[in-house]
Amino acid sequence: MSAREALEIADERELDLVKISPNANPPVCKIMNYGKFLFDQVKREKEAKKNQKVIEVKEIWLSMTIDVGDLQTKAKQTQKFLSQGNKVKVSIRMKGRQMAHASLGLDVMSKFYELVKEFGAKEKEPLTEGRNIWMMLAPVKA
Repeated sequence: MSAREALEIADERELDLVKISPNANPPVCKIMNYGKFLFDQVKREKEAKKNQKVIEVKEIWLSMTIDVGDLQTKAKQTQKFLSQGNKVKVSIRMKGRQMAHASLGLDVMSKFYELVKEFGAKEKEPLTEGRNIWMMLAPVKA
C-alpha cells in the first residue's frame, strides 16, 4: 500500500508509522507505538548490562627475599581473587644488587605458582622487564 494509506491507518489507531528499511523498493514500514518500543529497548539494554561480569585485574607484590609464611599468605589472597573470577598480576620489584640475581626472583615466582596452580593458570609466563618480574594468572574454569 502507499505510504499515505499506511500513515492514515496509523493515525486511526493512534500509533506511529516506523520505516524499517526505507531504501528498499517498496519501503518497508511497521505500525507500532514508538515510545513504548524505545522504552522496552532501553529496559533490555539495562538488563543486559546488569548481567555482565566485569573482570578486574588484581595485583600481588612479592619480594625476592619473601619467607614461606608470607608467601603462603599472599597465595591465599591470590586464591581468593582467582576464585572470585578476577585475573591476578604477580609482581616482584628488584632492588639494588638483586638485579644481578634475577634467577632467584624467577624461583620465587615458580614456588608461588605451585601454591596457586589449582585455582589459576598462567596466562603469561614470568617475564623480566627492567627492575620488575611479573606474570599474569587467569582463573581456572570450573
